[in-house]
Amino acid sequence: MAEISIKVNIAGRTYPLTVNELEEAGVRRAETSIEDSIQIFQKNYAVKDKQDLLAMAALQMAAKSEKTPETRVEKVIERVEVPVDMSPELLHLEAKLDELLG
Repeated sequence: MAEISIKVNIAGRTYPLTVNELEEAGVRRAETSIEDSIQIFQKNYAVKDKQDLLAMAALQMAAKSEKTPETRVEKVIERVEVPVDMSPELLHLEAKLDELLG
């Protein structure tokens, strides 16, 4: 895929980026998410310093991402097709894994 140049605006500053075309939508969603978080913190707290607002938004997003790795893995697992005729060894391993994750 081709790389493209884009500009994102975060906390009143513009940042030029070069991204893969397929990544642009994700970067734009991240930009919007950061800006939304900053606005929420700005409305709910008496914080005017953009650096503090950015730090609070970063902390919130990092905490959220710490909660979701298992969810991402589960989504990937759901997409993996499992053969119907699994060997007895695989069935045994699957049962053991289910026990451990139980």
